[in-house]
Amino acid sequence: MLAAARGMDRSDDTQLARLAALRFGVRIDQPGARVRDYQIARHQITKASMPVSERYYLADAVFVAAVEGADEFIDELDAALRAPVHPPFLGRRSCPPARPVRLGVHHGANLAQALRDEPWQAAPWYRKGHSRQPTIHLTVLREAGPDEDGADLLRDQPLSFAADHRRHALRPVATETVEVPHPDAQAVTAATARVPEHDPLAALEESN
Repeated sequence: MLAAARGMDRSDDTQLARLAALRFGVRIDQPGARVRDYQIARHQITKASMPVSERYYLADAVFVAAVEGADEFIDELDAALRAPVHPPFLGRRSCPPARPVRLGVHHGANLAQALRDEPWQAAPWYRKGHSRQPTIHLTVLREAGPDEDGADLLRDQPLSFAADHRRHALRPVATETVEVPHPDAQAVTAATARVPEHDPLAALEESN
């Protein structure tokens, strides 16, 4: 997405290396659900059946993604997201983001801190289902530092986006849980406090 926003060519491995050098992390604010898309088609002229296509999408999911790097380069990427050369999309061009993808820049914060400090971005209907929790525990997957032990290795570090030969290297990934405030918890608590206590047997006890 950052490469598209900057208008980078798929074969420009030099510019891609600058992006790959950034530390990357993502926070799962709303897990979503996997949806199966089953497609059948016929050839327009011969009417022959085309191969069955099955695709899977992640619906109703919300993620907070962050990158860490030099301030000047981060500001360049932020400007690119505000005025992208190519429209952003989520996995496929038919899946545009439902809202702006840019949340802001956290100067002076490292990757882990930025993913802890960013407010919860889940949809209002999803937040309502957790309205009695003053804080929310969210899973973070982030690029591990060189001195961190116990990291998993995932082959998702891009080396080339060339259409004929995409390549990815291993990336060490650390998993942790962060606690963020529920933005609606205070309002829920205040509304609950206004509800008077009620004992349905109080009147019977008084009559005795």
